[in-house]
Amino acid sequence: TRRPGGSAYLMAGGTAAELTPGSGLAGAAWLAVAVADRSPGAPAARVRLAAPIDEATAREAGAALLCSGREVAWTGGDVVAREVDRLGAIELRERQLTAPEPELVAAALLDGLRQEGPGLLRWTPEATGLRRRMAFCRQALGGDWPDVSDTALLDRAPDWLGPELVRARRRADLSRVDVVAALRRLLDWRQAARLDELAPERLAVPSGSRVRVDYADPAAPVLAVKLQETFGWRDVPRIADGRVPVLLHLLSPAGRPVAVTADLASFWRTGYPQVRAELRGRYPRHPWPEDPTTAEPTRRAAPRRR
Repeated sequence: TRRPGGSAYLMAGGTAAELTPGSGLAGAAWLAVAVADRSPGAPAARVRLAAPIDEATAREAGAALLCSGREVAWTGGDVVAREVDRLGAIELRERQLTAPEPELVAAALLDGLRQEGPGLLRWTPEATGLRRRMAFCRQALGGDWPDVSDTALLDRAPDWLGPELVRARRRADLSRVDVVAALRRLLDWRQAARLDELAPERLAVPSGSRVRVDYADPAAPVLAVKLQETFGWRDVPRIADGRVPVLLHLLSPAGRPVAVTADLASFWRTGYPQVRAELRGRYPRHPWPEDPTTAEPTRRAAPRRR
């Protein structure tokens, strides 16, 4: 049969074919091909001898190749469900399926995820945060914790996304998946019970604030906190059962980084005096004690004098 919008043909066996230049058969919708050959490396066969026919004759001649089937696949960025009549490799008719089998739709969605990646899901800040905390636990505590890399999540998608895939029907449904609840299926009950202890979302600092931990780098979780709120700490807090010190990003009263350290004791001795000398004049309403390890932590500036 002639392919739409051109002079190329598709044979029932699946091979592309072209007429010789100037052939009187050009434009015929169907051909009965008697002789065709294809040179090594050529993209299509060359039709040497053929006769024009109609579709009814093609159906009669190729009756053994006629078949109908239901197809549910990820095509063009979404699930396409249809029933197709074929003559070998030639598609004759298609009809949309309004109620395809859920397991076929789930398989198509899974194929879409593997083609396009986890970005098909809606990664809220909560979902991204949970994924990063799980990655940190695997980095710090070993392979018993689930791998949440893109490759691993796609490989194990039926395990953690199974119920959602069965209920979904199209691409848009994937963006409504509760990724937090789905990710938690990768944790066994012991890991689920200890996650908040081993990889807390927030840590209490001496001022009383509870500051969010940034796990973007699973090898070096970051706690960004204003320097005056850490007075009284002699060392950085440690997480993952004490295995991993957090990396402190100490901030000025304006919230700008003034130091990065995982060794607070050393910073108080050698780095803080320089920071104090540089900033105490710029921020006179904030305390800059000589010994920050015994000073009162604060998150507020002193009142302005009248």
